[in-house]
Amino acid sequence: MNDDTASRRKRLERFLRDRDAHTLDHPGGTLLAHLNRVADTLAAWGGGVDLQLAGLAHAVYGTDGFGPLLVELSDRPTVTEVIGERAEALVYLYASCDRAATYPGIDNSPMIFRDRFTGKDFQPADADLRAFVELTAANELDVLAHNAELAALHGAALHGLFSRARAHLSPAAWQACQAQLSR
Repeated sequence: MNDDTASRRKRLERFLRDRDAHTLDHPGGTLLAHLNRVADTLAAWGGGVDLQLAGLAHAVYGTDGFGPLLVELSDRPTVTEVIGERAEALVYLYASCDRAATYPGIDNSPMIFRDRFTGKDFQPADADLRAFVELTAANELDVLAHNAELAALHGAALHGLFSRARAHLSPAAWQACQAQLSR
């Protein structure tokens, strides 16, 4: 990790602590611990700094699977100031995903994404879709690694999802999905 990446990450971690991410329960400890593991996974898979920062901040607006939010959507400019425009756009994309509407068509071309905040459907750019799927894989693998009940309930379905989305995953992410979910 270069100095700029480390500095940006430390700034973001302070921002998350100021919003009590270190006090919220999450599989594997706290939300902040989970967010750090997701960012570390994305780094290990070769993700760029914007994707790593998005991984560290991916739950600030809540998600379709995790209700607590650390920042109101109306405060997106503050998040952008902390992590940059590209990383914040990835955080919003991840948080806005209506999973029930989006996941079934993840292997379609074009893939249609539904924003759960606006209810609008759109076609994400290829780079955004790849980042979204990579972040989704890192997040879900971490959650399942720390919660056997969720792994038993959702492991097979997530294996199916990532198998269908394989074209959007890096080789490292796909290998991790196979190793953890094909058991």
